[in-house]
Amino acid sequence: MSKHALVSFTGNTEIHTEIALTGSKSECNRALIISAASKGSVEVENMSIAADSVTLDRILNQISSTDPHQQTVDVGPAGTAMRFLTAYLPTLPGQFLLTGTERMKQRPIGILAEALKAIGADISYAEKEGFPPLSINGPLAQSEGAVKIKGDISSQYISALLMIAPTLEQGLTLQIEGELTSLPYVNMTLNMLEEAGISHTWDGNNISIKPQPFKAATLLVEPDWSAASYWYSIACLAENATISLPYLKEKSLQGDSRIRSIMTAFGVQTATTATGITLSSSETDFSDEILDLKDCPDLAQTIIVCAAALKKNLSFTGLETLKIKETDRIKALQNELSKIGVTLSEDNLVYTLNCEGLHFPDRVIFGTYEDHRMAMAFAPLSLLIKEVVLEEMDVVEKSYPDFWKDLRKAGFTVEVI
Repeated sequence: MSKHALVSFTGNTEIHTEIALTGSKSECNRALIISAASKGSVEVENMSIAADSVTLDRILNQISSTDPHQQTVDVGPAGTAMRFLTAYLPTLPGQFLLTGTERMKQRPIGILAEALKAIGADISYAEKEGFPPLSINGPLAQSEGAVKIKGDISSQYISALLMIAPTLEQGLTLQIEGELTSLPYVNMTLNMLEEAGISHTWDGNNISIKPQPFKAATLLVEPDWSAASYWYSIACLAENATISLPYLKEKSLQGDSRIRSIMTAFGVQTATTATGITLSSSETDFSDEILDLKDCPDLAQTIIVCAAALKKNLSFTGLETLKIKETDRIKALQNELSKIGVTLSEDNLVYTLNCEGLHFPDRVIFGTYEDHRMAMAFAPLSLLIKEVVLEEMDVVEKSYPDFWKDLRKAGFTVEVI
């Protein structure tokens, strides 16, 4: 039977704490693939303890120590690992069956797999066309030096291709079709490759990386801004808060650092300190009625739940990728927000909150849909609701294993039921 978390916060809602966050899952997973592609020239420091990163690290170590013969590579629920390994495994000698959980088998991989097949990769679908599991035979015999890929799909497809590009015989040019969403994540990948000695050119819609060697380098993984977003939400919903988050940088590679500017309107100020940043409560200032989150979709649940709790009928765009994440995050938000009287409606890719019926019962049980971000986005509502129950509390292991421990440190009561 899965464990649930009963979260409450007694007394006045004042929070004064310091929280040391784990390394960024996004940075760490890129660093691990770059390190593997470099064959050891690149080292990784401040490894994330997120389950996705632990899984990817274990798989890469397992592959490097195994003779090239057929092996099953099971990523479990780790979506980033699935996408990055879809590109990396074809560059290796051997036969691989790349698989994951039942939910992972429902998440599309066809655009990336077809792009790899177009340049010579031997990939086939072991079950359903366009979805995992994948049968992969390597090493890749490159037939083309350029490939077209849509810009409005997961940036992880693009990042996966960029990270293997320097190891390919002809290098690789990505011809981006249409608008590039999640641009900060592509920039993160290119910046990390640059730290490892890999240069690129970006001309119009074409990103090109020539075949070239990696240099000896150490990639230092910054703490996770996605994890920081939940503390921004807590600072917003508390009556008074000062929350210190050490080692976060003002200038970050992570797109989710945008939470800093977004939450100014929600009444959270960010001060840069000698050791990191400090969040503090202030007055709200909602000058924008529409927020475009296409560059930071992983912040969507946190921001939408926070806006709902403040009874702000905001609209949001850039949420197209949310339907193919760990769950259909749009549907999950709609289901769970309805429990506090809030609706989230869609009209031509614009999503709008209606908070007229907002109310806070004494106890609410929120489903998490096997999605770490659902659990962590709704947990701060315990500042406004006497008892919040989050189903399947272990889902936070995916990106922020210490979440419940850190909540307790900040003064929340978290019981396992």
